[in-house]
Amino acid sequence: MDEIMNGVIEWFRGGGGKRFRNIIIGVILLVSIIILNPFVTVDAGHRGVVLNFGSVGDTVLNEGLHFRLPIVQRIETMSVQILKTKVDADAATKDLQDTAFSIVVNHHIKHDKVNKIYQTLGLTYESKIISPSIEEACKSITAKYTAEELVTKRQEVSGKIKQLLSSNLAVFDIVIDQFNIVNFSFSESFTKAIEDKQKEEQKGLEAERKLVRIKTEAAQEVAKARAAAESLRLKKAQITPRLLQLEAIKKWDGKLPTVSSGTTPFINLKNF
Repeated sequence: MDEIMNGVIEWFRGGGGKRFRNIIIGVILLVSIIILNPFVTVDAGHRGVVLNFGSVGDTVLNEGLHFRLPIVQRIETMSVQILKTKVDADAATKDLQDTAFSIVVNHHIKHDKVNKIYQTLGLTYESKIISPSIEEACKSITAKYTAEELVTKRQEVSGKIKQLLSSNLAVFDIVIDQFNIVNFSFSESFTKAIEDKQKEEQKGLEAERKLVRIKTEAAQEVAKARAAAESLRLKKAQITPRLLQLEAIKKWDGKLPTVSSGTTPFINLKNF
């Protein structure tokens, strides 16, 4: 035992103690770094919000590796990628018809306003702001159109809703990338009324086409009759006694007609 102790003492005297102290310090530093974790990584498509003792700072961290002050600073990341929100909303038209919308909106938050959005809305801004804003915009614009206009002016209605929604969300630094009305439907009774109206309009169009066809055919028959009458008139105008005689000669078979008395009738050939 004494020999072991003497060996340890000699190792320390030979500089081993300093190396051992450095190893211990290095281990302590490594453990501290692991525990305190002063580095943070912001993933692609995200931004980092710096919190100093819980208070939102002015700095927004871009993608990549960053240093933070342990204990003092905490980093919250938020996505700045384009996200999709789908909302099913009910609304009433100008003529008091109930309609149901299915809306899909693509959106993203402004990159340099991430800290402000985190401070005012938090990470759940989609359910707090975007979905209610979509419903509000749909109801506001739909109330200005009749049910029939919603069908015939679908693109116009979609553009109006997008414009209003973009204006409302711009206040919160949220940008609308794309807006689509996937589908909208009406009550069963109104849908049936629309179908009946379309059927009546179709019947009217068919009747109109039939009337046009009849008029066309009648006009064609009149034209044919007029052409035939004109042709007959021209033919009559060309017929003369001389022509009749020539036609009769062409058709004569060379035999003179006979009478019951057996005598040959006299034919005046003076004009031939």
